[in-house]
Amino acid sequence: MRKRRSRGAPCVRPSDDFVLNGFFAVLVLLSVLAAAFTGRMEATSSGALESAKKAVELALGLVGAMALFMGLMKIAQDGGLLRVVARATAPVMRRLFPEVPADHPAMSAMILNIASNLLGLGNAATPFGIRAMQELDRLNPVKGTATNAMVLFLAINTAGLAILPTTVVALRTASGSKDPAGILFTTWFASGCATVTAIAAATLLSRLPRYRVVSGPMSRTDAVATESQEAPSVAGSLPEPKAPRLGSWIATAYGLLVAAALAAYVARGAGSADPLDLARGVLSFWTVPLLIAGLVLFGWARGVKVYESFVDGAKDGFQVALRMIPYLVAILVAVGMFRASGGLDVFVAAVAPLTAPLGLPAEALPLAVLRPLSGSGSLGVMSEILSSRGPDSYLGYLASTMQGSTDTTFYVLAVYFGAIGIERTRHAVPAGLLADLAGMAAAVFIVKVVFG
Repeated sequence: MRKRRSRGAPCVRPSDDFVLNGFFAVLVLLSVLAAAFTGRMEATSSGALESAKKAVELALGLVGAMALFMGLMKIAQDGGLLRVVARATAPVMRRLFPEVPADHPAMSAMILNIASNLLGLGNAATPFGIRAMQELDRLNPVKGTATNAMVLFLAINTAGLAILPTTVVALRTASGSKDPAGILFTTWFASGCATVTAIAAATLLSRLPRYRVVSGPMSRTDAVATESQEAPSVAGSLPEPKAPRLGSWIATAYGLLVAAALAAYVARGAGSADPLDLARGVLSFWTVPLLIAGLVLFGWARGVKVYESFVDGAKDGFQVALRMIPYLVAILVAVGMFRASGGLDVFVAAVAPLTAPLGLPAEALPLAVLRPLSGSGSLGVMSEILSSRGPDSYLGYLASTMQGSTDTTFYVLAVYFGAIGIERTRHAVPAGLLADLAGMAAAVFIVKVVFG
């Protein structure tokens, strides 16, 4: 008798992770081969060890931010805010993620992650993303294998759509640019193209026989059953939060005071600062404190024991960081070896004659290659271009737009999949790389049109 496949289980083959496994193996083998021919074996050895060290430092460096924002997420969840936000955005998110119940915590966490990325909050978005992946994994019928919702969510993350690319604008300012925010429109265009491509690629690739889900997505009943099995409800053993007397009035009064202070800040800077710089300052320096205060105030007004709830949510930060270390070490070591061996230089020299006529000079090609692999590496290439060629040159605008157009695909996959132990990533890598390719192509096109 044939064994019946569990409902909602995707068709998983041992070779489903060929792209990621092949990328790691080929990069390591090519690095050693290139080092042997270029005489850079010592540098390659140092690069591997240094990259492993950086991977651990990077993971541990995220512990504080993850503990902070995961604690805030717990307050928001206990107070019911996440469910309110999820319902407000349900029409759009339901179309993108039909297999995730609209009022599930995963939906709210994904919304906060995407909103944080749009505001250019950087690492502040990562804890929300990890929480979203943890909640999505509760709906996962096959543990260790990425679901369609996980792949689509990460594809949107790798596209890197941001209203304000804070890091890029700050680097342009430090490099002496007279128009540091001049890349906003080009970045919006390029990252918008990357986002559309990411959504289309993740959706279409999931229908291919290699990745397609054999039976339909989990029903709401299945999802609730799975969630209850993974995380037994304790609602019955805990008393309902009792809102403090006049809590809503106090929260309203506090909000009005903060709004008045913000208006005064804007009024003081309106006469002396550029409006764009003023808006950037508000987004960069006010958003995180207001987010922290707003979530704590909301939880308190709803009767949540905010300190206990925060501590309970923050406990996961260290454990999540430990789980992601092996994944980060694997990716960063492979990339570090490839750079140190000279393999990247050889690749750029071979491809440059083909890309230069398309508007992608050889000087910018290393950035395009490194952007999906190493955020710090591509940032270093961009910084060198800004200092040597000028931030307001064609190459400076191009490098800035390319840096802000997508995120670091393999870093995102390593962190988010590593946090929940996903080993079979299905079509996540192809979808992310297609988004990167679209973002880079769109950056070259729009910069050539606007600044060429």
